[in-house]
Amino acid sequence: MPVTFDGKLVVAISSRALFDLEASNRVFETEGVAAYHRYQLAREDEVLAPGIAFGLVRKLLALNALEPKRPRAEVILLSRNTADTGLRIMNSIAHYGLDLTRAAFTGGESTHPYVPAFDAHLFLSANPVDVRKALDAGHAAATILPSVVLGQNFDAPGELRIAFDGDAVLFSDEAERVYKREGLERFAETEANAAREPLSGGPFKSFLAALHRIQSEFPLDGAPIRTALVTARSAPAHERVIRTLRAWDIRIDEALFLGGLDKAPFLKAFGADIFFDDQRGHCESARDHVATGHVPFGVANEPAR
Repeated sequence: MPVTFDGKLVVAISSRALFDLEASNRVFETEGVAAYHRYQLAREDEVLAPGIAFGLVRKLLALNALEPKRPRAEVILLSRNTADTGLRIMNSIAHYGLDLTRAAFTGGESTHPYVPAFDAHLFLSANPVDVRKALDAGHAAATILPSVVLGQNFDAPGELRIAFDGDAVLFSDEAERVYKREGLERFAETEANAAREPLSGGPFKSFLAALHRIQSEFPLDGAPIRTALVTARSAPAHERVIRTLRAWDIRIDEALFLGGLDKAPFLKAFGADIFFDDQRGHCESARDHVATGHVPFGVANEPAR
């Protein structure tokens, strides 16, 4: 029988999200493909430094150590490198002892078609074009933003902590469209009136559900994953969110209704390994404190008319 990922949380990640390839990328952008090829081959045995999402990947793979006979996570490398230039990346994976054995090297082509091929719940990349294409095809995806967390300790033990914005990430952007079109007062009014009507799911609903399935296998006080909703919503718009999660039968461990406050200090307090938001301004603030993925989805990311 063929191998399957049934029951596993599957995350696909680009090489630039996993490792610090900025110097290599500058060679590619300024000198071209041939120079990049020579650059990588000449440094084939030089270990790459961890990238923004390295700590997240390490904690994801640590889930498999809880019950070695029942691995719960699979991380797939999706790279625009060729297999030849990608050898340095695979050597670095081996150096850090990451249990990452599956990869797709596309030789410059977009990697997003392999997201559904690997049945991935989440795709993380430094390439916004690939991310948008994955989102357009209905998959959870985010652009990993440059961040000072690159220099932090990636060996920190503990829970895997993931934080999400609500509208246009976990939920559809239907409510956010009201806010953009008619303002905060009308938004609050319509959300209060629709408090008992569950919101439609956003691009990250299935990823949250996959996290919830793993959490449900452990006692409430002993799960290896902790999630948080960090939203600009406040009362009375909070009720619809709570009732939506209840209707989905999906657990969120912490919910922060900030009413427009800067999210960054709260994400730092939560200790997020990564945060996902559709609003670029929120991402710019957050990335100074935690690894951040921009989700270019919904009305906030449509061209201004």
